[in-house]
Amino acid sequence: MSGLILQLAFVTSVAAAPLISGAPQVSDGDTLRFGPVVVRLHGIDAPESGQSCASAGGGSWACGLAATRRLEALIAGKAVTCEALERDRYGRVVARCEAGGEDIGAAMVSDGLAWAYIAYSDAYLPQQTLAQAAGHGIWAAPSQPAWEFRAARWNAADQDTPLEGCPIKGNISKSGERIYHLPWSPAYAKTVIREDQGERWFCDEAEAQAAGWRPARWK
Repeated sequence: MSGLILQLAFVTSVAAAPLISGAPQVSDGDTLRFGPVVVRLHGIDAPESGQSCASAGGGSWACGLAATRRLEALIAGKAVTCEALERDRYGRVVARCEAGGEDIGAAMVSDGLAWAYIAYSDAYLPQQTLAQAAGHGIWAAPSQPAWEFRAARWNAADQDTPLEGCPIKGNISKSGERIYHLPWSPAYAKTVIREDQGERWFCDEAEAQAAGWRPARWK
């Protein structure tokens, strides 16, 4: 919680939205962690950490890793302030964030390292239009959007689970930590669930978190 300032009274009014500020850690291209507080950047969807995108002229590149690294660079050594807008169904704070006065979501979309998440907001559609026209990042060649990537991985993983619709792996580490892995996690394929040792499958993240498991950290 060091360096974290959080107005705990959570309200639905944007005008009176609480502020979160401090020096967060980057989880992936659209998620920050202020101590125990997980913030999902409003209006964008970055490539998942294990995702690759098509390159111009053929081949692929690690767009998920590039998005994570870019977000790290955007906040490095700067004051980060987030205006909380709502909570998502997983309990994360959805927020509009700035680093050194720069809108982080806008920068990620402008750089071609995140899609404007227009299913939820068109706030960054102008930046996306310009990035797409210039062929920046994910727009260098046709690539699968992050939400389609997640859906495809979820459906593929669901074919090999003991209970339909429940492909999230709840693993217990050697140190005793309870960690859940989503189907698009880089460690998902090599994680084996040993139900006789207390490990289990989950149907959604909220269920896993309520049971005491934390999400895998991919760095």
